Amino acid sequence: MSFTPPAYPYDRLDVLKDLADTFEGGAIDCSIGTPIDAPPTLVVEELARASGARGYPPSAGTAAFREAAAGWLARRFGVDVSADQLAACVGTKEFVGTTAGYLHLRQPERDTVLYPEISYPTYAMGATLAGLRSVAVPVREGHLDLASVRDADAARALLLWTNSPSNPTGALDDLEAAATWGRERGVLVASDECYSEFTWNARARSILEYGTAGVLAVHSISKRSNLAGLRAGFYAGDSEIVNFLRSVRQHAGFMVPGPVQSAVALAYGDDTHVDEQRERYRARLELLSSALTQCGVDAPLPEGTFYLWCRREGLDGWALAEEIAKASALVASPGELYGAAGRNYVRVAVVQPDERLALAAERLRGARLA
Repeated sequence: MSFTPPAYPYDRLDVLKDLADTFEGGAIDCSIGTPIDAPPTLVVEELARASGARGYPPSAGTAAFREAAAGWLARRFGVDVSADQLAACVGTKEFVGTTAGYLHLRQPERDTVLYPEISYPTYAMGATLAGLRSVAVPVREGHLDLASVRDADAARALLLWTNSPSNPTGALDDLEAAATWGRERGVLVASDECYSEFTWNARARSILEYGTAGVLAVHSISKRSNLAGLRAGFYAGDSEIVNFLRSVRQHAGFMVPGPVQSAVALAYGDDTHVDEQRERYRARLELLSSALTQCGVDAPLPEGTFYLWCRREGLDGWALAEEIAKASALVASPGELYGAAGRNYVRVAVVQPDERLALAAERLRGARLA
């Protein structure tokens, strides 16, 4: 049977954008978590120098790239991971989408990927693209309900994905519990930690804080430094798994461009620009949370990320997204895009300029939703 790719989730939002475009100034698109603020100047200047552009860059990452990433892990999480225990990837989305297939080459007797029932769609799609099973794990009060995983599925599991802080819910999961569960069952746990710089009530944790055996942490420069267009990140953890993936990916030709590696190394060495960005996102979250609450939407501040996970009694996510678009020109993502369990929610990404979000907030405060 041939494979027909499903519609890309965000391509389904045209009806919402059409509603929003009826306003003067057009849509205020908060559907996709694309950073819009300026990246750090030192990174832009380094890109302009084009260091390393002439030769092929190392697939695993230059020594400077890996040392900078390891240094950031030490500062951010207090973990001691050597530069040899991590490697570069071409943005973490491609890593999420391809890793299950590569791991299946290593363990062909296992054919199942476990992932949160409300989550970034690429965890499940990575299994599909590799011809594997994907099994959603229920989420209870922001935590994976690992006790609900059937023994038969755990025995077939190749990989368990976690995501904390969570996209789309913003919840912080218990990564120690996930690491322990995986080790007890011989299941690799891959922890997607790309929003770890943006937590609001407590510091984010890394799964690496609980040891590296049987786990990977996946990190991206995209959100941290407003550099999504550079397509760079890294994975770190279990030495055997890192070495296997590094070798496979080198054969497949995955390489972060040399100038990008040089620039990203500088970005991981600087925390000031991240502190400034964190304050921008906090203010934007508070602004829209307040405005949505005033028009009858339950929009609590998240534990982490720059997303609001919102609902209104009596409306599913698509209906609520339509009401928000008609009232304010703000385009949000219906929660069904992140799994059936999210169907009564919408996700709002606070990634528009302050003045545009202030305009949406003003309209929402005076709105009467259905």
